[in-house]
Amino acid sequence: MPAINEKVFISPARYVQGEGVTARAGHYVSALGKSALLIADDVVWKIAGEQLSESLKGSEVRFERVAFEGEASTREIERLADLGREHDADVVIGFGGGKAIDTAKGVAEQLNAACAVLPTTASTDAPTSALSVIYSDDGEFESYRFYDKNPNLVLVDTAIICKAPPRFLASGIADALATWVEARAAIRANANNMAGGKATLLGATIGEKCEEILFEHALLAYQANEAQIVTPSFEAVVEANTLLSGLGFESGGLAGAHAIHNGFTALHGEIHNLTHGEKVAYGTVAQLILDQTPQAELEEYLELYLALGLPITLKALKLDQASDDDLYRVAEAALKEGESSHNLAYELTPQQVVHAIKAVDVHARAFMEKVGLSE
Repeated sequence: MPAINEKVFISPARYVQGEGVTARAGHYVSALGKSALLIADDVVWKIAGEQLSESLKGSEVRFERVAFEGEASTREIERLADLGREHDADVVIGFGGGKAIDTAKGVAEQLNAACAVLPTTASTDAPTSALSVIYSDDGEFESYRFYDKNPNLVLVDTAIICKAPPRFLASGIADALATWVEARAAIRANANNMAGGKATLLGATIGEKCEEILFEHALLAYQANEAQIVTPSFEAVVEANTLLSGLGFESGGLAGAHAIHNGFTALHGEIHNLTHGEKVAYGTVAQLILDQTPQAELEEYLELYLALGLPITLKALKLDQASDDDLYRVAEAALKEGESSHNLAYELTPQQVVHAIKAVDVHARAFMEKVGLSE
């Protein structure tokens, strides 16, 4: 455990991004091991499995591809770790979205193996971090699981990512926009970051730069994604979503936005059809309200979220029929002991969190009316 006021910055050993870099995966993975457990679901495998297979074979990396069953749960990690032991895997490859990647990191830790992460979307900042978000088999948030090291390799192929639905890029932008909002709050409160220490100047600067890139390039990148083309703005946003957000949240710190997201997972119903980032977007606005953010700044976030089709009303969040009891369940989960909501410079009650959740809806609808948008 770091000493009081000890600063800590952590990161993956190598980050590689570019159009078509999957063809170089074998080159990079072969430096980590020669027997790989490759975790990917069937959808991802159909999209780019052949290309990855050829690259690994070309570099004489043996691999056993196993199907990811969809949830980053303790049961799934243990199931895949058993398969890794059967195949004497010395490297684990996570190929897919955030939950497949978090699962791969957990499997690598259990096997004491190297970890290579190949995201197929830019929808979360999971690829670079030394932690997994663990859910129950039913998709309810359970805990963060921390590891001794970050992934050995993060390889991001923008040719693959630009083919993913734009909704995933928007989700990643929402996740990444929470980075500086939460990190600056945690730094203000002198709270520890996800690495167990205080933020370095670099950790804080990365989070701030992440937000700057997103406000400048998010819409251009989204439009490029709609056309399935790779542009400089698309590359910049993929890097912000993945690398800058990943380093920024982990070495800067989390606060209210992700805690409220975690609270939302305690509910059942249609909200479970929303992505991680879509729920984080709502949590981010709630934290901005709790932080007493000036109206003009708050509306900058609302404007971008709306342009990207992100849910910032209770109706869009599938909670317009939610009762106060439902919202109090969200609040109580968000304020549990150990949650990142305690990294704020002020103490919160469940009622204050419920009121913030309702205020997001009120302010968002007022802003939409102001700019002539209908829900």
